[in-house]
Amino acid sequence: MKTIIEPFKIKMVEQLRFTTREEREDLLKAAHYNPFLLRSDDVLIDLLTDSGTTAMSAKQWSALMDGDEAYAGSRSYYKFEDAVRDITGFKHIIPTHQGRAAERILFTLVGAPGKVIPNNTHFDTTRANIESSGANAIDLPNAIGLLPEVVADFKGDMDTDALEELIHREGPENIPLVMLTITNNTGGGQPVSMANIRAVSEIAHAHGIPFFLDACRFAENAMFIKLREEGYANMTAKAIAQEMFSYADGCTMSAKKDGLVNTGGFLAMNNDALAISSRNVLIITEGFTTYGGLARRDLEAIAVGLVEVLDESYLAYRLRSVQYLGDAVELNGVPIVRPTGGHAVYLDAKRFAPHLKPEQYPGQSIVCALYAHAGIRSVEIGSAMFGRYDADGRLVPASMELVRLAIPRRVYTQSHIDYVAEAVCEVFEERENLPGMHITYEAPVLRHFTAHFEPSV
Repeated sequence: MKTIIEPFKIKMVEQLRFTTREEREDLLKAAHYNPFLLRSDDVLIDLLTDSGTTAMSAKQWSALMDGDEAYAGSRSYYKFEDAVRDITGFKHIIPTHQGRAAERILFTLVGAPGKVIPNNTHFDTTRANIESSGANAIDLPNAIGLLPEVVADFKGDMDTDALEELIHREGPENIPLVMLTITNNTGGGQPVSMANIRAVSEIAHAHGIPFFLDACRFAENAMFIKLREEGYANMTAKAIAQEMFSYADGCTMSAKKDGLVNTGGFLAMNNDALAISSRNVLIITEGFTTYGGLARRDLEAIAVGLVEVLDESYLAYRLRSVQYLGDAVELNGVPIVRPTGGHAVYLDAKRFAPHLKPEQYPGQSIVCALYAHAGIRSVEIGSAMFGRYDADGRLVPASMELVRLAIPRRVYTQSHIDYVAEAVCEVFEERENLPGMHITYEAPVLRHFTAHFEPSV
């Protein structure tokens, strides 16, 4: 069959609120032209993020009722631990309330001034946690990954030559770990090949450096390997995921993505000494070692979600539904990152609004226009999120100017996505009228979450 249907049926619905264009313009102005500051009740289709926005399954809701809320030694923790270890194989499984908490613990312990931590591309909270420790977060994307219009199977790969050069330049003693994000969120949700995972692992280990995965979307990455990489077509997504983790010494994970839950995450590793130190930080900042800042029922939901996410009928639907939106807008000339990734369609803001320079934040302008036009909330992944200032206060732009339309898992139907496609195309038709934006307030760290913008006159 050419049509891939949802591998589930709807059992509960939530009412959507419709607003007028005039209402949305007023709401956007009150939110300082930053969709993060909008109330969710005022959003019709919410594509701000796929993190924690999943619709959980009946089995997950049932598992919540079986949660053992004991402070220590909860049976729910051991179900969670078994589920994580079955996939990752790691010795130590440390629960956290979400992925950035796992990052905070890890980089508090291994990061320090003078240290360097490479990645294919760090996402926002990863970079912030590294830099808050005093360490330097270095992106080493594959060159083709910076070309949105080029189609290639594994644009999320790390540049292994650049990794070798970095290690020789900085010295292995100054690199506490090498990290690889699967899939590469900042780079357009692009997958990383097994060959690249293996190569990065070999380079790191040859220099005595631990290798960690940022595994938020490990199942989607595994499915891309199954579909695109030679030698994996007949392997299950679970077996592919297990092989991916076998090359690593540990991982961080936000279970709010491929754990199919609304909150939760974990830090996992094989190193005994680092695990002891991590648990000590966990107890101070999160909670006891068998709940880590979560209600124990949430651990039950993660344990079920990690099984459901590796169901290949779900993964086929997941990747195809994202591709469906990408195909629909690209058919009408809208420039996107090609091919589509596993969790989102990324509009190429540089080609979408070529009249706007990076310092005019073209992605933020598109994000605001989408909300004003159709009530769709999305997010800028460009110079508003990743831009820096040089010593003279001039903006150093991000490598790409993107707008991410992140699709929550098991939430929206095809008609919702058709509506999104229509709205994107209509905004694109009026792209010459998009105004530049400028920042009127920004926080020193992760400014995009709370920044205030104004349209330029």
